[in-house]
Amino acid sequence: MHIPHITGIRDLDPGAIVALLDLAADLRDRTAREGPLDLLAGRTVGLLFMEPSTRTRFSFEMATRTLGAHPMVFSSATSSTTKGESLLDTARTLQAIGVGAFVIRHKSVGAPHLLAERIGVPVVNAGDGVNEHPTQALLDALTLRDRLGELRGRTVAIVGDVRHSRVARSNCFLLTALGARVVMAGPGTLC
Repeated sequence: MHIPHITGIRDLDPGAIVALLDLAADLRDRTAREGPLDLLAGRTVGLLFMEPSTRTRFSFEMATRTLGAHPMVFSSATSSTTKGESLLDTARTLQAIGVGAFVIRHKSVGAPHLLAERIGVPVVNAGDGVNEHPTQALLDALTLRDRLGELRGRTVAIVGDVRHSRVARSNCFLLTALGARVVMAGPGTLC
């Protein structure tokens, strides 16, 4: 399976989603048995977190190390972006010094798509504005699949701020693609 970018759930067909979930489950099980793997040995992954993140950023940092790659953690607060350097220039600079893939979180909708279109390495969306958070949706689907088995025909309720939630949006797209019925609910101002 080769998926060059994961910029949004809508970009993945159901077969690709299932393949990613199967791969994630396999890697989780292998690392539980064997410890860290060297699947990405010698590679550098740029973690471009242009907005605050705790769980997602550290999860990607740990995953990168667990698979044998070196994470290059980028902080916009201490970079040339504070002087006006663009996202694209930042990514190109990091790519020139050896970054072979990017995980990006950005406040602007479409930032991961922009990078995916303009640079020649894989891009993974770790949240872009109020648009999507496909990696969280994949994790949520893996957890649901582990607990419930087949998701086709299941009804899943997403409750809360569904209007502004990139996670709710990605979960809706993913669960629907896998054949689940999704019900969203929340206060009127948040639906």
